[in-house]
Amino acid sequence: LSSIIESQFVEVITAPAIAESALEAAAAKPNVRVLSTGYWGDRSAAWDLKKVNGGLLIQDRDDHVLLPKDVSVVSNRAPTEQEMGDLLFAWRVAKFVKSNAIVYASHQRTIGVGAGQMSRVNSARIAAIKAEHAGLDVAGAVMASDAFFPFRDGIDNAAERGIRAVIQPGGSIRDEDVIAAANEAGMAMVFTGVRHFRH
Repeated sequence: LSSIIESQFVEVITAPAIAESALEAAAAKPNVRVLSTGYWGDRSAAWDLKKVNGGLLIQDRDDHVLLPKDVSVVSNRAPTEQEMGDLLFAWRVAKFVKSNAIVYASHQRTIGVGAGQMSRVNSARIAAIKAEHAGLDVAGAVMASDAFFPFRDGIDNAAERGIRAVIQPGGSIRDEDVIAAANEAGMAMVFTGVRHFRH
C-alpha cells in the first residue's frame, strides 16, 4: 500500500487495517485521508434491497467470493497464473462498477473501467479510452465483464486492443460464437457461472 501511495495520486484510502509504513507514506503527502474501518463481520441479511418507483426490488446479495477452482476454462488456451490472478482481481473490481461493466486490469491494478452503458461493447470502448487518457496501455491486460457477452463484438474489440484473457459469467445463447472469437484471437476465457450486474 505504501508504494501505491508514494507513486500514484491518492485522496482517500479505506481499509480494514493500515500498516505503519502506509500511514507514514500518507502523512508525507498533502490532503490524503486515511480511514481504518476495522474488520467487518458476516452480513446477516441475505437480500439486497433496491427502492424503485412504485415498489421494491429484492435480489440475492452479491457476496460470492470467486476462487480459481470456481471458474471454468472454456477457451483453447488456459490463462497463465499471472492472468488468472489478474482475472480474479478484475472480477472483484467489476462487482462495484455499474452495469454494463467492463474492467481492464494488469498486474493486480485497474487499467481502465467502462460503466453504465446500454451496450457491453461501448463499455469496453470507454474502458480503453479511460486507460489511454491515463497513459496506460491495455495491450497484454485482462478483461472482466459483470455479465455475459451477448455477441462476439466485445471480444473482437478487446482482441484489437491486445487483451489476453477474459473472465465473464457465460450463459448467452451465443456463447459458442463468443468463445470462438476468443480462440481466434488466442485469448484465454473463463466462465464464472455467476454474474455481478449492478444497477
